[in-house]
Amino acid sequence: MQYAVRYQIDSLGLESINEGDVILSNHPRAGGSHLPDLTVITPVFFKNIAGPVFFLANRGHHADIGGIAPGSMPPHANFLEEEGATFVSFKVVNKGSFQEDLLLEYMNQPGSVPGRLQGISLVCDLINEYGFDVVQAYMRHIQSTAEESVREMLKEVGSNIYQRSGSTRLQACDSMDDGTEIQLSITIDVEKQFILTLSHVVKISIPDGTLLSPSELAAVVGGNVLTSQRICDVILKAFEAVAASQGCMNNLTFGDDSMGYYETIAGGAGAGDGFNGRSAIHTHMTNTRITDPEILESRYPVILREFSVRENSGGKGKWRGGDGVIRSLQFRRPLCLSLLTERRVFAPYGLNGGQNGARGLNILKRQSRVANLGGKISINIETADILTVMTPGGGGYGAY
Repeated sequence: MQYAVRYQIDSLGLESINEGDVILSNHPRAGGSHLPDLTVITPVFFKNIAGPVFFLANRGHHADIGGIAPGSMPPHANFLEEEGATFVSFKVVNKGSFQEDLLLEYMNQPGSVPGRLQGISLVCDLINEYGFDVVQAYMRHIQSTAEESVREMLKEVGSNIYQRSGSTRLQACDSMDDGTEIQLSITIDVEKQFILTLSHVVKISIPDGTLLSPSELAAVVGGNVLTSQRICDVILKAFEAVAASQGCMNNLTFGDDSMGYYETIAGGAGAGDGFNGRSAIHTHMTNTRITDPEILESRYPVILREFSVRENSGGKGKWRGGDGVIRSLQFRRPLCLSLLTERRVFAPYGLNGGQNGARGLNILKRQSRVANLGGKISINIETADILTVMTPGGGGYGAY
């Protein structure tokens, strides 16, 4: 989010950002994650102070933003343009005037604007009560406190590793289901005196043209919902903090020309030293609530046949990994179904002697036939088809 705001400042220039503007953006180049996540950025002006005093930013996932499949999450897209509409620096509101005609060329989503106006009001109330200097100082304190905490943590970890191995380098690796490796190497300088912002504490180096730094034209929808999960696991693995969690959001979308639906499904969390992994829970970058059964069945052409904990799917160990879930949907009319999932090939790993969690499984039952759909697919569903998603369990920690 910080980069998304900075991009607009650098791209448009502060002199071109006016009171009453609302900037809409979702392009990865502009700090976006994937296209369904729309970022709305609003400048805050206060009394006679020249220029914006703060920026408010809100990012929300939209169930459909176009593209080649309902739900805007096509599993086999190759190019960004196949995933939906893109906005780089679009003023959806220009000096207080909603640009409806321009926006309708792409979509019609004015609903985020009232939230931005409320945010401006709250920030101005805060400044009126405590004064601009105090509010600005405390926002800086939040950043400096985060920097100090990270710095002290890295120093402690680096010192402990050096005492054990004579090195302050950490390494970890894991594979996506297609065999693509995510490799991490961390070098900690325990003597360096870090100053300024958090970006001066941690320096990230990612080669261009790789999975984590692709071309602007590349499809990226899975990066936010799948790859990011695996990055979290690899970082935690390097620090030996926790075994692998389900490593996936289990993205499920279905729809046709008249409607679209999107949900993410929970799974098992990895265990750590002194604690079991939680069962049936979202982990890492996601924490979405699943649709209530009554709403799901009344608004969409599906029947929820099962939603339960997937018993014994968590990895065994001194501390046990959390269990995944089982979710079965029966479709009441033909639709297009897309699944974008991971951990269907490589299981969530255990750590320090703990066992792996169970791999996920996506099953389609059509009359008397049962098919394994694999991890990523778009398929035409027929009436009465039953989809069952079994999400991965978390890895166990420690030998038992």
